[in-house]
Amino acid sequence: MSRAVVYEKFGGPEVLELREVPEPHAGPGEVRVRVTAAGLNPMDWRLAGSAEAAARFGVTLPAGFGYDFAGVVDEAGPGAKHAVGDRVHGGALGRAVADFVVARADDQLFPTPDGVSDEVASTLPVAGSSAAAALAAVGLRAGDTVLIGGAAGGVGIFAVQLAKLAGATVIATAAEATFPFLRKLGAEPVAYGPGLADRVRNVTAAVDLFGTETAEAALALGVPPERIATIAAGPHPPGGVRATGGADAEPGALARIAEAVAAGRLTVPIAAVFPVERIRDAVELQATGHVHGKVVVTL
Repeated sequence: MSRAVVYEKFGGPEVLELREVPEPHAGPGEVRVRVTAAGLNPMDWRLAGSAEAAARFGVTLPAGFGYDFAGVVDEAGPGAKHAVGDRVHGGALGRAVADFVVARADDQLFPTPDGVSDEVASTLPVAGSSAAAALAAVGLRAGDTVLIGGAAGGVGIFAVQLAKLAGATVIATAAEATFPFLRKLGAEPVAYGPGLADRVRNVTAAVDLFGTETAEAALALGVPPERIATIAAGPHPPGGVRATGGADAEPGALARIAEAVAAGRLTVPIAAVFPVERIRDAVELQATGHVHGKVVVTL
């Protein structure tokens, strides 16, 4: 037997349970990963909290929990692309927070570079790919001044740093309490809320990681819609701006992010680490929306 976090009804953190489940094994073309860390994302608790959201992703009850994970391959089936002993990280919808993940051929699984801990690697797949996709969607280039909305969150910490690495100036919207944190990442922070368009100037591109406020401000400042992207405004954001997400990331984007972390060019602030026995506490913290960085669960 092994352990996995599961839920049998939709709701808040209280529906999450750590249970013993049959130990899975790798089949042809598959590998089994002994999970050591799982990074949490907003979509995890949104799927657990909403039957409608779960249905959009094909999640049915009873369900497992989480997407991002990192660990070590401990079983490899015939024809598998990874070998026993390989350190890996990746995504498995509704299966990540468990002792073992069997990665199928269509699952995203990447080598973890030397010098990158499993805790850090477990934060990369969703947030890293979402940030890369958003910046690619606006054609970010050196010399741009990019307005990034929701910059202190899990995706924001990647978007800010990737934009800086690309040679852009970053103006980051956030709560004032996060300003010192964002300055350390190289951003120029500005308070979100009404009147945002009056508080910024010379914006040439924008990425909205939380709703539509930043996108609307950028439109008001005359930024062309094709140079504005959202990841959380649904498929039809305002003003013809571009909707995108991690699935749109360019091939190799996540590998480049992991390499940048290994080389020290990109840092991943981890706000809190919880043992899996405290999964409910971890989700409660992550769901507040006021976490500066990533929340990780260890197994």
